[in-house]
Amino acid sequence: MIHFLKEYISQTPSNMISYAEYIELALYHPEYGYYMNDKMKIGREGDFITTSNISDIYGRLIAKWYIKMAEKYELPYAVCEIGAGSGRFSKAFLDQWNKLTSQPVHYYIAERSPYHRELQKQAQMNVRQMNSLDELKNFQGLIFSNELFDAFPVHVIEKQNQQWMEAMITVESNQLKEKLVPLKNNEILTFLSESGLQIRNGQRIEIPLQMENMLMKISDVLIRGMVLTVDYGYTNDEWMHSSRREGSLRGYYKHQQINNVLQHPGEMDITSHVHFDSLIKIGQKNGLDFLNKWRQDEFFLSAGILEELQDHYDPNPFSEVSKRNRAIRSLVIPSGMSAFFHVILQGKGL
Repeated sequence: MIHFLKEYISQTPSNMISYAEYIELALYHPEYGYYMNDKMKIGREGDFITTSNISDIYGRLIAKWYIKMAEKYELPYAVCEIGAGSGRFSKAFLDQWNKLTSQPVHYYIAERSPYHRELQKQAQMNVRQMNSLDELKNFQGLIFSNELFDAFPVHVIEKQNQQWMEAMITVESNQLKEKLVPLKNNEILTFLSESGLQIRNGQRIEIPLQMENMLMKISDVLIRGMVLTVDYGYTNDEWMHSSRREGSLRGYYKHQQINNVLQHPGEMDITSHVHFDSLIKIGQKNGLDFLNKWRQDEFFLSAGILEELQDHYDPNPFSEVSKRNRAIRSLVIPSGMSAFFHVILQGKGL
């Protein structure tokens, strides 16, 4: 892919592209993109792991939670998952749903990756697959995503001498290089003014313009229901911490964090932290009411995860009971993965 990128950049009028365009190509190019190829991505043999792939308890717990919410708000038994990956969450959700109720659930998956769509088919689930959320019309129910927004292409800007600069990608000495130029993108300036972010001189930050497009799509297809978003990110106050001075854009390659995302294009995941305050604010602007925000372990506890623990002791550490109990503990202990994730609940027409 590196040769394709160099050729692509050399054919642009300015001989440079934004980080957002680079990430879009590196992740989603039909032939070379990371998410579009057949390489294993999630799990030990891949490049990263998600909390929904630690154990089936994740999907089972959300199924239990949504049955209660659907009854409380008189919502249809319908779920749309955006970016379902290997399909482990959706399979666990459906298995648990069928155990808890005889009422059928209509399950939709909006998945851009052909590789992941094939994995989902192999799981033999009763779901309707779609290439994008655009294929869903007049939906009522739950729209769910896990680590969706962190994978969106982002622009990278930096404040220097009280002037906004945008980091662009160019080719120098036959290598991909970063180049700072004065910021001219009015959409980024609008995002900054509406976000309420107070960026210090010398600070770098990612700007997720695609986030608003996705929230608009979600609101357009959702007539009435809930939006449950699970991801890692920062509030505006947290972005101001000195440790965020260099931004959050990272790559993950064979479970190693790569700070320079210009390495291994098409071969590694690229991610950045979500702007939580902007996600909530943009959602409200587009008709999605903010209902609640939890740290992920707090959400799991409120949803009754401790009820899933098996009380009896099993000396065999490889038994299903022991594996399940370890997974539950890993999702709720303060030092576990859940401490880095948050759950945002939005609603429409409730």
